[in-house]
Amino acid sequence: MISELLIISIGAILINNFVLVQFLGICPFLGVSKKVDTALGMGFAVIFVMLCASAITWCVQEYLLIPFHIEYMQTIAFILVIAVLVQFVEMFLQKSVPSLYNSLGVYLPLITTNCAVLGVAIQNITKFGQTEMSFLKSITYGTSAAIGFMLAIVLFAGVRERLESSDVPKFLKGMPIALITAGLLSIAFLGFSGLSFS
Repeated sequence: MISELLIISIGAILINNFVLVQFLGICPFLGVSKKVDTALGMGFAVIFVMLCASAITWCVQEYLLIPFHIEYMQTIAFILVIAVLVQFVEMFLQKSVPSLYNSLGVYLPLITTNCAVLGVAIQNITKFGQTEMSFLKSITYGTSAAIGFMLAIVLFAGVRERLESSDVPKFLKGMPIALITAGLLSIAFLGFSGLSFS
């Protein structure tokens, strides 16, 4: 059981990283990655939302949508759950850490429409539906995918901070060099695709 959870975790963090391999959640990845501390704040917010979303959407699917045969409402139900969680995070950060709340700006409410969060919720059902994804596996996958998101955004923010003080040609400054860097980081993560567990 623990080895299964470990395989799910490593797969979600490194091998099938949501941002760098599946290209989900690119908007906050590019928008909030100018400073490492802001990227860390966004990463922790996404971890909380994905963890809770994985748990709640699994329960909604198992105990509401399937018993009432309304699986076609899955996307709408999951978006509602994610929207409520993001509102909770937004209110908490506004009261507790106003500086982080201000630095995240518009990207915090965008977690609601972050396709990585919705992707985890839907993949918990569709990708693992054939193998009866348990509640524990669902939470493990959601949390690991969020850790992978945080790893990618923090690495990218570190590189972008370094690029600010580097001698970059004028025509590449700003977003062009950021996109090239994101592409190189994505290629680097493709190296993990050869990992095998025996």
